[in-house]
Amino acid sequence: MGSVPPSGHPVDDGHPHVGGSRGEQPRGGGGGGRMAGLDAARALAIIGMIMVNVGPRGEEGMVGTLYDVPLGRSSVLFMLLAGVGMSIMTRSSLAGGRLPWGTIVWRAVLLLVGGLALQMAGHEASVILPLYGVLFLVCLPLLKAPTWLVAGLGTAATVVGPLIWLSVRAGADAFRVKEPTLLDSPAVILDDILFSGSYPAVVWAAPFLLGMVLGRLNLRDPALRRRLVGGGAAAAVGAFVVSHLLILVFGEPGQTIGWDRLVSATAHSQMPLWLISSMGAAVFVLGLSLLTEDVLARRLPALVAMGRLSLTVYVGHLLALAAFVRPGPDSLAAGVLVSVLLIGVSIVFAWLWTRRFRTGPLETLLRLPSRRS
Repeated sequence: MGSVPPSGHPVDDGHPHVGGSRGEQPRGGGGGGRMAGLDAARALAIIGMIMVNVGPRGEEGMVGTLYDVPLGRSSVLFMLLAGVGMSIMTRSSLAGGRLPWGTIVWRAVLLLVGGLALQMAGHEASVILPLYGVLFLVCLPLLKAPTWLVAGLGTAATVVGPLIWLSVRAGADAFRVKEPTLLDSPAVILDDILFSGSYPAVVWAAPFLLGMVLGRLNLRDPALRRRLVGGGAAAAVGAFVVSHLLILVFGEPGQTIGWDRLVSATAHSQMPLWLISSMGAAVFVLGLSLLTEDVLARRLPALVAMGRLSLTVYVGHLLALAAFVRPGPDSLAAGVLVSVLLIGVSIVFAWLWTRRFRTGPLETLLRLPSRRS
């Protein structure tokens, strides 16, 4: 996390899609500078997304169930952290400072175009980067808005967003989604990002806006960190339990998207209870990472380094899937092995890279406007 130095320009928190390291070393909770807890949370989100994207998913047994835990949750955590980073990056603008809109627009375009191009690779995964690009542009008018307004819009997105998505997607197959690519027309790309893809913006704006609210708080406050852990856990478990109670009463939703889907907390169901549960889990992980960041910075510096290079690692694992893994893996054992290898290589690479360089390979592209200025 970044603090606001005397110059009035915010120090980037290191998030690949929002801010970027400027050479500051990860620190614990005391004093200013970069927060190791945020980087560790990003690393955990990336690890979960690697497991989900490697697959296979839906395998039976305890191991299969545990392997599927990150499904839908790690990407929500990644999105929430994007909102946190955006607020940290633009914090000085709330006090009358200059809004770095040029940098934000540059990153939005780069992530949108790059993500659409990356979707064409043969990794067989859903790329989340185009959604980042769209939300970066959409959030520009909110960066100087009062916190109560951002929180209100986030609450509305949690409830109204799924209803809008249901209205648009009613009657469609729940298991058929359309991922946008650079070869599609602008109208198709917009429809896919807003409604038809794995990450419909009309729904996924909720964790991003929640992250923006959290990024405006004092994340160094130990009491706040404890509240994040407790409140996040309560929301994650509570919404999941409510969903199962409703399913016992009304039955399982069908494969065709309809209003019976409102009871679902299944991953990527895009429904309010799933959003609340997944955002609760994300807040829990964030709070726990911040609460233990002193230990993480000392004992697990390689994990923290992975979080600093999260964009590079995210893109790298998709290219590795396309080049070396697909088609497959065909069994849970093979999926676990591939995931462990990719995660291990990513952690070692990030640790070695950050010992020599200040900024990750792809993260450097996001910082070009700020470096020039």
